[in-house]
Parts: sequence; structure tokens; C-alpha cells
Amino acid sequence: MRHSRRYLSLIAGLCLLFSAQLLAAETDYPALQQLFQGWREFQKPQLVNGVPDYSARAMKTQHQQLKTWQKRLAAFDISTWTTPQKVDYNLVRAEMHGLDFDHRVLRPWARAPWFYAVIFGSESDTPLHEGPHVYDAIELWEYKFPLSAGDAAKIKQKLDVTEAFHAAAKANLTEDDQELWTLGLWRKKGESRVLESLAERVAGNHPELAASARKAKASNDAFVAWLEQRHKGMKRAKPMGVENYNWYLKHVHLSPYTWQDLVRMMERELYRSLATLRLEQHHNRKLPPLKLAATGEEQERLNNAAIDRFMAFMRDEDIFTVKDYMNLDRLRGPRTAPDPAKLDIFSNVEYRDALPMKTHMIHWVEKQRLEKEPYANPIRNTRLLYNIWDTRSEGFATAWEETMMHAGLFDDRPRARELICIMTAVRAIRGLSDLKFHSGEMNLEEAMKFIVEKAPNGWFNPKGSTLMVDMGIYAHQPSYGTTYLAGKFAFDQIIAEKSATAGDAFRFKDFMDDFFSRGVIPMSMLRWEMTGLGDQAVALGADR
Repeated sequence: MRHSRRYLSLIAGLCLLFSAQLLAAETDYPALQQLFQGWREFQKPQLVNGVPDYSARAMKTQHQQLKTWQKRLAAFDISTWTTPQKVDYNLVRAEMHGLDFDHRVLRPWARAPWFYAVIFGSESDTPLHEGPHVYDAIELWEYKFPLSAGDAAKIKQKLDVTEAFHAAAKANLTEDDQELWTLGLWRKKGESRVLESLAERVAGNHPELAASARKAKASNDAFVAWLEQRHKGMKRAKPMGVENYNWYLKHVHLSPYTWQDLVRMMERELYRSLATLRLEQHHNRKLPPLKLAATGEEQERLNNAAIDRFMAFMRDEDIFTVKDYMNLDRLRGPRTAPDPAKLDIFSNVEYRDALPMKTHMIHWVEKQRLEKEPYANPIRNTRLLYNIWDTRSEGFATAWEETMMHAGLFDDRPRARELICIMTAVRAIRGLSDLKFHSGEMNLEEAMKFIVEKAPNGWFNPKGSTLMVDMGIYAHQPSYGTTYLAGKFAFDQIIAEKSATAGDAFRFKDFMDDFFSRGVIPMSMLRWEMTGLGDQAVALGADR
């Protein structure tokens, strides 16, 4: 009997050990990567006859099932993981929070016509499109023209469900939000122009695709008419508020800042940039002012020269390891003569000196890196959803403007330094408009007026597309307008802290190569990995 008991105890012990090992295996780091891949499939809406299902019933089911995914993730014990592994865990957690916030607060499928994009005619310079949009839209820029028969068939197949797509959108858009509908109307009208252009472009080689594009345009025009009718008399919806804004910053974007912090940051950067602008202008007072290029040919020559200079500067001055595949050739090409009445904020800069804007276009080098040097890690190799990359992508590109200025890129063109100050001021102004729109201190009209009136030199065109694009993004993607400077602030902080530790051994090229090697992830997570400083991670609950 005693032997039997001993045997049973041994079996029970082995079972417990096996169960513990099995549980550990299900929640170790490789298991996180597997869970991530399943999660990415789950968050996609179902396609019903080619139309993504954002119906109230489907969204309710998805939100309910999301809790299961969050519980599975919460079961992981990451206490013994490396910092990069803990960061990956928090990237997955942030994406799940992003979907949860979409359901609880933003609900773009129910309140934002902007969300229902049929087609994108151009590529964003960021990892993914800015702001929320439907799954499986046509990315026209991905196709090479003239189209092959196979590509023409793919586009046609998607265009042929446009009427069903718009019918579903009408059924889903049940919540009135006057300002989001204003922005959505503008965007949908732009889509009609893209569809018309596509029809004209393919009419010769693919008449059947041209017919589908025209039919899709007619459907889009009818949808616009429906939106306009519904829009009449619609009232402004209640703003999301500071409490929701702060939750979103912390839990989705892994930002250590609050709404209040960002207001102070934007104001400080606005004052600093405007004051610096005046000092630069005083310093340059004996120099001739910058003038617009006289012709399109002159602007093209100046543009190409700026590209060559920027790329050579980064390579020759040991800024970072510039690979052979890295280039800004996509920015080359014919230019038109400037029309002062039609210039907008960034074309006002570009047509006076083409070099400052090229620094921000480090975006495209970053995208080339993502494609040419993929990560074995599926989490880092995938563009993060919900624009979780925004402080890293937009913040770094903005930081790069001043970084290159201080590194010496503009030493022989001092007037260009004034343009850098102007662009920084504009980012602060747009950040404040984002913050105060969502807090309810400004409505859409007031936020747009604030941007136009505060921009230096009156360069923000009230009738230009930049104003609508910018506020369209910020209204639908809270905090995006702040990330240009919040990310710049974080980038400066990482440099300062890393160099303080390294002392005289600090080399900027080594720092940048390390920075790039870790992926396009939130700055707070990069700081944790690169410096080992975990205070922000603790505040974000990311270190457990």
C-alpha cells in the first residue's frame, strides 16, 4: 500500500511538473510571437463577398472576443525576459488596447465617413497610412503602370464591389458627428477624382477596368450626395475629452506624456522656434532674402541638387551607415513654376530652398530600410497598427531637421536655418490644434483658423489641401498632431542620456546605427532598450 501511495505521489508530481513546463512553454517568448500572428488575423474584419464587415453586430462580436485575446496575453509572465522581449510584449498589448479604444471611444466605422476609403492614389511616407481606414482598400501606388493583365484584374475585382461597399457604409454610419462628416465629405470627393483619373489612365489598355472605375466613381458620387444630405443640420458631437486622450496616450501609444504635458511642450516649442527665427533673421539681416524659384526647370535643378547634397552629407559626415540601396530618387522629377497664390506651408519652404524639406524626407530612407532589411522577429517586422509608430516616425523625421542643421548641413546657407524654425513652429501650432480640438476647447473651424493665423508669414494656405489633410488626420487619430515634437523631444533625450553614459566614447554614427536597428517602435520603448533606463516603462506599466 505504501508503495502504491509513493507511486501515485510520484505520478502526481510528474504531472504537476509537466503541467508547469507546458504552461511555461505556452507563455514563453516564442509563444508570444505565435500569439501575435494569430492576433493580427483576428483584428481584421471578415470579408463578406469582398466587402469588409463593420456592421454593428460584427463589431460587437469582435469587441467581446477581444477580451479573450487580452486574457491570453495577460497570462504571460515576462519578469525574466530581456528588455527587447518585454518591449515586444508591450507592442502587442498596445495594439490590443488600440482595438479596444476604437470600439469604446473612436468607433470610426460608425461615425467617420473618412474611414471608408475605396482607394489610395499615393503612398504615405510613414509606415502605414495616417489615421484609421477600412481594411483591404485599393493601394493604387503599389501597382506598376502600364498594368499587367493580372494586376488589372485584381483592381477590377475590388472596384466591382464598390456599390456594395458604400451600401454597407451607409448602414454602418449611424452616429452623427458634424465635423468628422465635414472632413469625410472632403476626402470622398477627392476619391472621385482619383477614380476618374484611373479610368482615363487605363482606358486604352484595359477598357473593362476603365468601365469599372467609372462605375465606382458613380457609386462614390452617389455616396457623397447621401453624406451631404445627412450632413445638413448635423451637430457637433461631444469631444473625446482629456481623460480619454490621456488613456490613449499611455495605453495605446506608450507615451509617457499627458495631455497637459503636451500642451506645455507645444507652447514651449512654439515660443522657442519663433524666438529663434527672429534671432536667425537678425543674424542674416545683411544677406539677401530667399526668393522663389523663377521657373519649374530651376526648381527641378535645385531639388535634385538638394537630394544629392543631403544623401552625400549623411554618408560623408559619418551620420549613419548609408547603404547602397538608400536614396531619395522618388522625389526627383519635373517641377512647375510656383504660383504664389497657390503655395501652401511646405511648398512655400520648398520653393525657397529645397534642402530643408529633404531632411524630413528621411522617412523614405526609413521605409527602404524596412523593406530591404526585414527582421526575423515577426513583431518588429510588421508595421504597428493604430499609428503606434507615430512618435518614432514623425518625431524622428522632425528631429532630423534640426539634427542636420546642428550637424552642419546648412552652414553655407544660413537663410535655410530660418525655414527650419518656421517648420518647427508649424508643428507646435498643429499640435495645439490637435490637443484643444479633442479637449473641446476648439471646434474644427476654430482649430483650422488657429493654424492659419498662427503660422509664420501667413504661409499656411486656408484653401490648400494641407489644412484639410492635417486636421483630417488629427481629428480621427488623437495625438498625431503632437507626435512631431513629442517624438523630437524624446529623440533628444535619448541622445543626451546615451552620450552621458558613453562619455568621450560616444560616436554619433554608432548611436544612429543602433537606433535604426531596433525598428520603428515608440520612443519610450527605444529609450528603455538603448539606455536601460526603465522609469518610463514603470510609469507605463510595461516592466512587469
